[in-house]
Amino acid sequence: MPIETTTAVAAAVPAAIHPPRPVLASVLRGLRRRCPHCGVGRSFMGYLKLQAECPHCGEPLGHIRADDFPPYITILIVGHIVVPTVLLVEQNLAPPMAVQMLLWPGLTIALTLAGLPLVKGAVVGLMWALRLRGDEQQG
Repeated sequence: MPIETTTAVAAAVPAAIHPPRPVLASVLRGLRRRCPHCGVGRSFMGYLKLQAECPHCGEPLGHIRADDFPPYITILIVGHIVVPTVLLVEQNLAPPMAVQMLLWPGLTIALTLAGLPLVKGAVVGLMWALRLRGDEQQG
């Protein structure tokens, strides 16, 4: 006896037949700013701008929009590094205020600028592995 399929079920089937993508490997490849698919091609054409596609394997990447998540994660990581360091140095060394006013903002900016592209690469790798585009709607 044949089973009837509705258009809603038929539309959902192609998404279900895609093989799963390796999440951890994709995130680690992205962390290295490499293509989450092949791990060879560069996924960025500049500091934070994604390539339209991987120059090595041709995997489309330009449609992935990470938006505000990478800066949020970067701020979270940098804050968890800088704040305990400030407290530790203040308790043990008590440097002059002028030194602290130069050191901590400089360290915060340097860590943020160094970490943001890495975190964005990891987020893009995660989004690629989960087949997210960044324009999903709720509801």
